[in-house]
Amino acid sequence: MALLQIAEPGMSAAPHQHKLAIGIDLGTTNSLVATVQSGMSTVLQDEYGHALLPSVVQYLPDGDVIVGHAAQSAQSADPKNTISSVKRFMGRGFNDIPDTTHIPYKFRDTGSGMVQIETCAGIKSPVEISAETLKTLKTRAEKALGGELTGAVITVPAYFDDAQRQATKDAARLAGLHVLRLLNEPTAAAVAYGLDNGAEGVYVIYDLGGGTFDVSILRLSKGIFEVLATNGDSALGGDDFDHRIFCWILAEAQLPPLNQEDTRLLLTKAREVKEWLSENYEADITSVLSTGKLINLKLNAQKLVELTENLVTKTLNPTRKALRDAGLDVTEIKGVVMVGGATRMPQIRQAVAKFFQQEPLTNLDPDKVVALGAAIQANVLAGNRSEDDLLLLDVIPLSLGLETMGGLVERVIPRNATLPVARAQDFTTFKDGQTAMSIHVLQGERELVSDCRSLAKFELRGIPPMAAGAARIRVTFQVDADGLLSVTAREQSSGVVADIVVKPSYGLTEDEITNMLKSSFGAAEQDKKARALREAVVDAERLIEAISAALAQDSHLLNTEEINAINAQMQQLKNLTTGNNSDEIHKAVEALNHATESFAAKRMDASVKHAFAGQDLNKLEL
Repeated sequence: MALLQIAEPGMSAAPHQHKLAIGIDLGTTNSLVATVQSGMSTVLQDEYGHALLPSVVQYLPDGDVIVGHAAQSAQSADPKNTISSVKRFMGRGFNDIPDTTHIPYKFRDTGSGMVQIETCAGIKSPVEISAETLKTLKTRAEKALGGELTGAVITVPAYFDDAQRQATKDAARLAGLHVLRLLNEPTAAAVAYGLDNGAEGVYVIYDLGGGTFDVSILRLSKGIFEVLATNGDSALGGDDFDHRIFCWILAEAQLPPLNQEDTRLLLTKAREVKEWLSENYEADITSVLSTGKLINLKLNAQKLVELTENLVTKTLNPTRKALRDAGLDVTEIKGVVMVGGATRMPQIRQAVAKFFQQEPLTNLDPDKVVALGAAIQANVLAGNRSEDDLLLLDVIPLSLGLETMGGLVERVIPRNATLPVARAQDFTTFKDGQTAMSIHVLQGERELVSDCRSLAKFELRGIPPMAAGAARIRVTFQVDADGLLSVTAREQSSGVVADIVVKPSYGLTEDEITNMLKSSFGAAEQDKKARALREAVVDAERLIEAISAALAQDSHLLNTEEINAINAQMQQLKNLTTGNNSDEIHKAVEALNHATESFAAKRMDASVKHAFAGQDLNKLEL
């Protein structure tokens, strides 16, 4: 008698071969893990029935590590060794942290590397601390699923730069997880929402978490999730609303500078007040500080709206830019999906409803939707479901390019290009006999190198010596589905190759990202003039170098007066290259070209005579 194998919808045809894959939302405030079971995406709970795992890690002197709710409860008693909101420090250097006044940790500045935090268990990096949270989620998943994991999809803010994404991948590696893919949080939310609701059309994903804000505009159509544009602020989230309440408490209670324990106590109280006021009108703030001073205040919802009004406005500016990049108007948006615990605040929902002229969609739990979408993608990548059923087309948030002569940036991959993406461009040498080329990889929207962020530098050596402009070097930029960059340079005739996987020690600050985009729009005319000037200077220097080489070889063809005239024109042009008038440089280039026309003709005649010397012209073949 034959046995029939029966599988639930969405599962492998051979249930015993179903691969265990998970989706992880590694959040600033809370983290979650989800998986697909019986065709449904489900958030996994711990033994106490908790779905949310506070992203808090406590280090003990004996080397033990406590993660989650128990660590969270120890924040006020042991603030130095209990680390929260570490996601904000991922891929960041010491100088990237704007204000450490109210942060109770003891930071260690490592120079050019990622910031470190001193604890009783030794110096810890944000990557190591995040790895503890990921280990806990991994253990939870293995217990719930009863087996070894094939891999995980881990979500990151859409506006995480290359360094922050790489730091997240490193944390997963430390936790013993195989990363199937890094997935942008808004895209994950769209996957969960789109598949659960059968949605089609253009949607906005408004994602305000504990430490980051992202807005993405996606077109959903028959299982295809195409990101049209993305924007955001990787240093704006619920923590900032907590901080506003904290500062209000300090002012109202007229408190002097606090010690670390009291600072953490009041920050924790501020978070509780924020959450309470999401559903109630008034909150009591009662605490006893270590000095014995009693805090007894009341904060109402209207006052909280006043305190945080500009934070809400800060989320709408990137939203406008994303709409502009996508070429859309608010009237073309079918729905707005709210993601992240901070979107539970009424003032956020009201501001979004007013901006988009429609009520936002909140029928999925904003805390869980990202993890649910990540689990769906993990299920596909693990091979439990056909990839044809789900296609994600994400985008790169900032343009990538390299430095060319004159300190100019040549864009190779523009921002909002669909991932994964590979683009190649040919470049050439500047000087005769040049055998090496420096490749400087940049990120940003401006025309000049000084206005963009340097990502990496490497050299291509072994270029065959040729005349300037004769070599052909093809530089290829590749950005994978995780948003991580690699660059390859190849000289076409010889085949010599140099490449680099861009892995900076830390990346862009939010201000740098915001200013790059802001300045690219506000300084377009200025950039255009600056580029024209640099190009004119490069052309002038190339002409001066070529004429100088020609004079060194054939000055005997000219008399002293002619040589002096050419040298005078060259000096005039050389003087203008230090100025800022491209039109004057162009005129001087024309004048120098005119002054050397006779010299060029004499060199040509001399070259022809040399070529035909000693030969019978009547016997030459035509």
